[in-house]
Amino acid sequence: MTFRLTLVAAGRSSSRLGERFGDDRPLDSEGRLAAERAAPGLLPLAAAELRYCSPSTRSRETGDALGFTPLVQLALRDCDMGRWAGRSLADVMAREPAEVDAWLGDPRSSPHGGESLHAFIMRIGGWLDTRPAEDHAKMVAVADPGVVRAALMYAIKAPPHCYWNVDIRPLSTVTLTGRAGEWRLRVDGT
Repeated sequence: MTFRLTLVAAGRSSSRLGERFGDDRPLDSEGRLAAERAAPGLLPLAAAELRYCSPSTRSRETGDALGFTPLVQLALRDCDMGRWAGRSLADVMAREPAEVDAWLGDPRSSPHGGESLHAFIMRIGGWLDTRPAEDHAKMVAVADPGVVRAALMYAIKAPPHCYWNVDIRPLSTVTLTGRAGEWRLRVDGT
């Protein structure tokens, strides 16, 4: 069985400078406005047989703003950042530079006491590989940008360290086609 999953990156919840690990803030005013503007172009995705979202507030709000009425999937939560949750990267780097270097350099490292990058990618991959679907089914999932990156790494079998080389912008979409263990990245043009 093959199916198509379109991942939609959640809208903006804070400026890049205000981002924190494990941040669960709602969409900010710019994020909400951007989601409302994007809704007409993304509305065809609401016809998907299965509509999911990450449990984060911004993912749920994005899904609702886009008219998807998605089902929350706990497995699509962002990476567990342990004791770094709620702190900015700049703050953590100032206090724990060696730990940040270890975390960035080794995908199996989890100096924060949470989930390693490798474990995070495998968790998201496990979710991908267990989607219930009929042949040629269509699905959509609104997820935090980190979750979208993890899904891409798993789908194309990229080494985990490549995670840091992928930028996912708010409200961007990526489509994966295939089935468990056999994924393809689909890039659509106009």
